[in-house]
Amino acid sequence: MSPTATPDGPFVLDLHELSRRAGSMVEEQRKVHAPEGLGLPVIGIPPGDDLHLTVRAEAVEEGVLVTVSVAARAVGECVRCLDPVGEDLSLTARELYYYTDRTVDGEDEDEVLRLIDDRVDVESVVRDVVVTALPLAPVCRPDCPGLCPQCGIALVDDPDHRHEVTDDRWAALRGLDLSND
Repeated sequence: MSPTATPDGPFVLDLHELSRRAGSMVEEQRKVHAPEGLGLPVIGIPPGDDLHLTVRAEAVEEGVLVTVSVAARAVGECVRCLDPVGEDLSLTARELYYYTDRTVDGEDEDEVLRLIDDRVDVESVVRDVVVTALPLAPVCRPDCPGLCPQCGIALVDDPDHRHEVTDDRWAALRGLDLSND
């Protein structure tokens, strides 16, 4: 990943005041707008909706340990009946951002998060924690019966709904008299 932190941006935190003093800590709360693509095809946080972040940064010997708490509302549709669904999310992630002059043994350098110019960009951390917490197949309720595959009617409205389904491959046998008289 090794993202470069832009000087500004809603997900960028300036951690200059930590000044590499192990044990020092800062905490900040902010409300940001959700970026594009924060979710899955059937559920996610709509772009522009509010994300409530609490970010705690603690200086450690290797870099800065960042804990991000995210509160937001994900919306989508039930995969069975297509009714709207919503889910309140309250998630926490923790990542270590290494100082640029530190080497990290056993890690691919492209995967290491770095503190750049005393700034960290937590957007990738927020994206990872939100997307992995979302259900792959959201349902409006666990026992949702879905839609009728023949006509599309919501089966919750008519639980006894049925269709006479015949297999045309057996049509030639319909006229046979199978009685043993």
